[in-house]
Amino acid sequence: MTKSTGFPLVAKSDAKILILGSMPGQKSIEENQYYAHPRNSFWPIMFKLLKIDNELTYNDRKTLLLKNNIALWDVLKSCYREGSLDSDIDQSTIEPNDFIEFFSIHKHVTGVFFNGAKAEQLFKKNSLKTLKQAQQDLSFFRLPSTSPAHAALTFEQKLLQWEVIKRFL
Repeated sequence: MTKSTGFPLVAKSDAKILILGSMPGQKSIEENQYYAHPRNSFWPIMFKLLKIDNELTYNDRKTLLLKNNIALWDVLKSCYREGSLDSDIDQSTIEPNDFIEFFSIHKHVTGVFFNGAKAEQLFKKNSLKTLKQAQQDLSFFRLPSTSPAHAALTFEQKLLQWEVIKRFL
């Protein structure tokens, strides 16, 4: 198995929402970019939600999120797995990110959005119990995964569910 290490947090202290994936896939790790796989629908969904018509560089994409008070991170800091699938994560090797520190700095976050069921499951199992009661009163939403491996829904169906984010912006 190969050790996968997540990316740094993308956030400013005034973030209102936090979008959490599980762990970057191999293409993202190779490119050193969140959601770098060309068939991942994360960035196209963000462009639609934030009314951006054209492609942006990766740095401009991160700036777009920051300007809209969106923080982006993964539940896991590191883990061992083969390939990119969440189902291949070795549960005994999971190291979660530090959400106690995150929420102590990002006090304006009111909504946490999970990019897929695995991100939600990993957060609830490894991080939720460590949060203070006030932080546990956040609104949590599981959204359909934007991964190309999650092909049960069309882009339009995923976008429709992701629109809940707009209520928090």
